[in-house]
Amino acid sequence: MSIQLIQQAINYMEEHICEDMNYADVAKSIHMSSYNFHRTFSFIVGMTANEYIRSRRLTLAAQELQATDLSVIDAAYKYGYDSPESFSKAFSRFHGSTPKQAKKPGAPLHLFNPLVIKIITEGGSIMDYRMEHRESQQFLALVRAFPSENINDDNDHSIPDFWTECAEKGLFESMKLLRPEGKRDLYGLCSPTRENETHFDYGIGVIVDKDTDSAGIKKLLEKGYSLWDTAPADYVVFKCIGEDGDCIGEVWSKFYKEFSPQTGYVQTDDTDFEIYFEKGERGLFCELWVPVKKEKA
Repeated sequence: MSIQLIQQAINYMEEHICEDMNYADVAKSIHMSSYNFHRTFSFIVGMTANEYIRSRRLTLAAQELQATDLSVIDAAYKYGYDSPESFSKAFSRFHGSTPKQAKKPGAPLHLFNPLVIKIITEGGSIMDYRMEHRESQQFLALVRAFPSENINDDNDHSIPDFWTECAEKGLFESMKLLRPEGKRDLYGLCSPTRENETHFDYGIGVIVDKDTDSAGIKKLLEKGYSLWDTAPADYVVFKCIGEDGDCIGEVWSKFYKEFSPQTGYVQTDDTDFEIYFEKGERGLFCELWVPVKKEKA
């Protein structure tokens, strides 16, 4: 997603701020999948689109309560809340004052202004990457669906918990044993496309090729494992250096803020994945493979 599209999304939110709207509606307005929009927006802006909408609504509600005779009840419904009670709770958390207090002079309030996206040039830094092309690939994986809005939510640990759950149940070893020693890398597969556009699939698996035990694959499919196919794609590959998954988020952030604007490559709606090597180099947490295409000028 380009900086221009991010600004278009913000403009759309501002123009429809009092309407029934969430991040999926905004994504549709700029012709993106809700998953890709949600992840891209939050990495570039530092908050989710839903958080942006909520902050702007509460800012505008406070200004209107102070400047007009709008009632708290009417403000609640105007700015998208189901009840005055839920509005008051959200308002108090955001401003530190209740809506009733906001109508009185001297009430402390927070101001969250509309965002204007700009490219700021800072000190040069090195970002190592390489370009790769892969034909169609197939994986055997444990797959689970997650709500798209959970992406980049610092309070959500559903995907790390999925890894932990599978590890505790010993589900990885069955897949790894299908591969010869030295080639037992695990893949974290992420698909942004689903028909209902509210969830995305995340899978943990191994690659299926001539070295993979075909008889073992059949047995695991009967136990609930799935085959995951990818289309031919070009990828930009980054090394995630660190001791935990935080380094993955840092690389994603650099992809959206630095790599994509400077190179003109944008992410496509294909599977992106991480590779966790059986025998990786020192300090390497994983490799991140992002499917990309060159954006037309």
